[in-house]
Amino acid sequence: MPETPNIRPAIDNLFRHEAGKMVSLLTRIFGAHNLELAEDVVQDTLVKALEYWKIRGIPDNPSAWMLTVARNKVLDVLRRERHHKEFARDTSVLLKSEYSAGATVDHLFRQHPIEDEQLRMMFVCCHPGIPGEGQVALILKTLCGFSVAEIARAFVTNQENITKRLFRAREYFRQHQVPFELPAVEALDDRLARVIEAIYFLFNEGYNATHHIHLIRDDMVEEALRLGNLLLGHEATRRPETFALLSLMCLQASRLYGRIDSDGNLLLLRDQDRSQWNAELIDKGRGFLNQASQGTQTSKYHFEAAIAFEHCIAKTYGDTNWKRILQLYDWLLQLQPNGVVQLNRLIAYAALHGIAAALPAMEKLKDDPALKHYYLLYATLGDWHAQRKDNATAADYLRQASMLAAAPAEKKFLEGRIATLMI
Repeated sequence: MPETPNIRPAIDNLFRHEAGKMVSLLTRIFGAHNLELAEDVVQDTLVKALEYWKIRGIPDNPSAWMLTVARNKVLDVLRRERHHKEFARDTSVLLKSEYSAGATVDHLFRQHPIEDEQLRMMFVCCHPGIPGEGQVALILKTLCGFSVAEIARAFVTNQENITKRLFRAREYFRQHQVPFELPAVEALDDRLARVIEAIYFLFNEGYNATHHIHLIRDDMVEEALRLGNLLLGHEATRRPETFALLSLMCLQASRLYGRIDSDGNLLLLRDQDRSQWNAELIDKGRGFLNQASQGTQTSKYHFEAAIAFEHCIAKTYGDTNWKRILQLYDWLLQLQPNGVVQLNRLIAYAALHGIAAALPAMEKLKDDPALKHYYLLYATLGDWHAQRKDNATAADYLRQASMLAAAPAEKKFLEGRIATLMI
């Protein structure tokens, strides 16, 4: 059969969804201390799928096909390593026996829904012995299919630092025989915060892709929503902050394709066609936000979701309740006093009180080390000066923003704005 053309994009999309599921299942079998071994088996499975499917085409049930290949590779590993490695402590003896290994693997493949294994894996990655940023990086790499470059961009650091964090996390698993299980109730809150952070990183990379030709990556958005719903499906993680996360993601996702025109070009919020926004997702976001408000604790996701909701319910840009949004940013700033929140607060302040009232404070944000390489600061300054008819200053700021922007769609948008100012 001839090679199927243009199959690679479909395979990449499928692999991102399936890799995390298989790593979770295989870590349940091998033990968290053998995480790297589980990743290697999954990688071998994906390579075999790519080679085979390019010639034969994608099978009717690709997930089952990959699980069958992974199962066979697991048995090969057990035969090769049973005298050299210890596996998951509750099944290691059975896995080392040539008489029981096959039946034990089959039982483990069928025992629990893969979704349960992924939920467990998320919390294993967030073990307190691993530094916080290492926890999130590990989730993004092992469960969400992020590349090292994508993780580096999410953390605003270089790839070498991310590689080191991932190595140290895997080394901790190897040295401390971390069990593959959900933590005790008293340890759940801290780990849940990290899990939620990782899921939101995943969503943001799909909402505004930094290393992809397209601005929007549906596969990442869908995966983030799926993982968020996994948290809601388990009583121990069905918390107000989880509802707030789902609310925020639904509300942001509702505007996904209003952000670009028919040619894929980026549109500012004030220029978007709101009839293109997804009313069903807005309703879901509203429902999740109501459920999030039933708890006693408030997270940054509560405020961010409430801000997104105000944008979603405004019939036009001019109808936006900037007074309410500014109030929400004031509260968020108390909870999370950083430069990015200050920048967004000033945008709301300018919408309410005018650019002239907000411009001096926005200019001062250039002194914030955390915003030194943040392109949106310079893009905002460029936009404001353009609105004030100071085209030369606007163009200078937009050039700085273009140099700092990572996404091709953002660069194209900024370069278009500069060209318009030069006419």
